[in-house]
Amino acid sequence: MSLLTGEEGFIPAREVRTAPVAQPAAQRMSDIYQIAKAQTCAQLIEQLEARGDTAETLGPRALREEIEQVVASRSRRGQMALNSAERLLLIEDVEDEVAGMGPLAPLLRDPGVDDIIVNGPGHIYAERGGLLEKVETRFRDDAHLMNIIQRIVGPIGRRVDEASPYVDARLADGSRVNIVIPPVALDGPTLSIRKFRLQSMTIEDCVSAQMMSADMAAYLSAAVRSRLNILICGGTGAGKTTLLNMLSTFIGDRERLITIEDAAELQLRQSHVVRLETRPPTVDGSREVSSRELVRNALRMRPDRIILGEVRGVEAVEMLQAMSTGHDGSMATLHGNSPRDAFARLEMLLGFAGVQSDVRAIRRFIANSVHVVVQLQRLSNGSRRVMSVSEVTGLEGDAYSLNELFAFQEQPALSGTGEFRTLSLRPFFAGRLRDYRGARPC
Repeated sequence: MSLLTGEEGFIPAREVRTAPVAQPAAQRMSDIYQIAKAQTCAQLIEQLEARGDTAETLGPRALREEIEQVVASRSRRGQMALNSAERLLLIEDVEDEVAGMGPLAPLLRDPGVDDIIVNGPGHIYAERGGLLEKVETRFRDDAHLMNIIQRIVGPIGRRVDEASPYVDARLADGSRVNIVIPPVALDGPTLSIRKFRLQSMTIEDCVSAQMMSADMAAYLSAAVRSRLNILICGGTGAGKTTLLNMLSTFIGDRERLITIEDAAELQLRQSHVVRLETRPPTVDGSREVSSRELVRNALRMRPDRIILGEVRGVEAVEMLQAMSTGHDGSMATLHGNSPRDAFARLEMLLGFAGVQSDVRAIRRFIANSVHVVVQLQRLSNGSRRVMSVSEVTGLEGDAYSLNELFAFQEQPALSGTGEFRTLSLRPFFAGRLRDYRGARPC
């Protein structure tokens, strides 16, 4: 009636029949299920190797038939007793083990999951709708988790071991992965996956999801079409790349675009796009290729616009120079909790790059380069909001002068709820905006 019987400490069948039947997915958490899955995988691999086959050489249908035969064989020999739901669950999990990402595979297939976090073999979390929740699945032990980690980094020529205990990588589907292993990770290997969206959100989706107001959407679409330089700032997971993807849809198809990212996530739909990706030092001794080098090279490639996935280092100098020297309409993202925090971070990055000048000159350089700052935030209820849209109008004394057009006001505090408000009906760049009819009074 219910799960696994037979050998190596499995629960006797008579006890299983009197026990309450657990939900099939919850069985993944039990040691009994994990042992049964490991033994089924071992028998499958042994049979394939005896014939000179591997999971890669078999097609998906042939592999599944082979797994079904192994499961049926073990059931007939009394090594495990499965109901129909548990049998299907085991077949799927064994297939994921030998040909996929093991316990992570169902989460990678689930379109409702945005992030996957693994804190050691027994603690797996998934983010749905902006909120993390513990998932009823696990790895058998640290060795099992490390096997999946090596399966991730191996095909892309990366290495993770005691000498190099952390790595950034990208899955074949574009998902971004960060891995940290012992001795740096004290409680076992950890894994973070930011899933790649197959379909980027449209501006209508953003308005429907209340990520922004209709007035914000109208202004930002006009700003992109009018080639204003836009800086998107916010915390980790606030939706910066999602918004950058969405805004890129308003760029004309005749423009030559160059994107620069640490891990390729942007999905530009235009035909004339060159995608560049940074590269860390590789195992074979190939040198690092940094964002700064790629931005410098992009300036020699006759771009109409440069889109930088994230400004996080000395490449800030070249990006601001591109924005202020004929590449209008360029866009970038930056970590920062407010527009002024973002500017302070830019000033710091310029200092790291060796820019030596007085504060007023540096701020004038930034104010002349960036036209619009969009701030995003992930609120306490998991929702993502455009908190502010501001124009950079120059300097007043030594301070940045901002014309804040729109804002989201959270009421009450830390509730995740509130309302969008229009704060200014007169855009500073009104003379440059095309097809913009202005915001509604609020």
